[in-house]
Amino acid sequence: MGASTSKLPESVQAASATAAPEAASPPLECPMHQAKKEAASPPSDCPMHQAAASPTSASSSLPKHQERAYEYVQCPMKGGTNSKTEDDIDPSNMMPPPNQQPAPDQPFPLSVNREESHIPMANSEKYWVYPSEQMFWNAMLRKGWRWRNEDISSKDMTNIINIHNSNNEQAWQEILKWEALHAKECPCGPALIRFGGKAKEYSPRARIRSWMGYELPFDRHDWIVNRCGKEVRYVIDYYDGGEVDKTTYKFTILDVRPAFDSLTAVWDRMKVAWWRWTS
Repeated sequence: MGASTSKLPESVQAASATAAPEAASPPLECPMHQAKKEAASPPSDCPMHQAAASPTSASSSLPKHQERAYEYVQCPMKGGTNSKTEDDIDPSNMMPPPNQQPAPDQPFPLSVNREESHIPMANSEKYWVYPSEQMFWNAMLRKGWRWRNEDISSKDMTNIINIHNSNNEQAWQEILKWEALHAKECPCGPALIRFGGKAKEYSPRARIRSWMGYELPFDRHDWIVNRCGKEVRYVIDYYDGGEVDKTTYKFTILDVRPAFDSLTAVWDRMKVAWWRWTS
């Protein structure tokens, strides 16, 4: 893979995450899950987690496309064949059910293992789970991309997944910085409800920057966050940062901020702008 993923097909560049299920739990012997559960256990009075634990909580509110996601989480979990599910679109990320089957004429085998993120899932005690290499490949084909022998290799797909996951982790950390302004009103911390890609819908901020001579972002996402019962929308613009860091797989410059959907968001952005200006 080249130094910058901006040279890859647009469908490869777009960062998207897929969600962890409520139904299947990871094995207790997995140290990665034990450590994460101990470190990130929310207070018992968190509304979002109370809803998840409540017997009246509807399982249908969770994403349908990953009912068996943890069967593919590499821990020592073993990947299996994905059972056929109904061909419907998941409203949490506008994606169809996952496809872990090799595509026709696929030139090399791809991993079906999936990595668990550090992004808590709203109305659940689970975390969002990233797509596998095979799922990402099939998603690119579904969006119209077609490979040629010189286009991509199995090593490239591994790097793409690492860059994709790193981008999402970086975006979540930026959201947590904004959410720190509301730590008193939401001590449990935020959780991600849903998200969507808007690569061709440039934000007003991105357009203004382009009029000033700066490049347009190569992708945009809107993430909807649960702030202890309140939905908050964040806009994320992805800019090409040049060389990929071979250790962290970071190359994207992210512009993350709450959308102008409320007076609270306007006030937050005014405060942060003032702090940045005065510091």
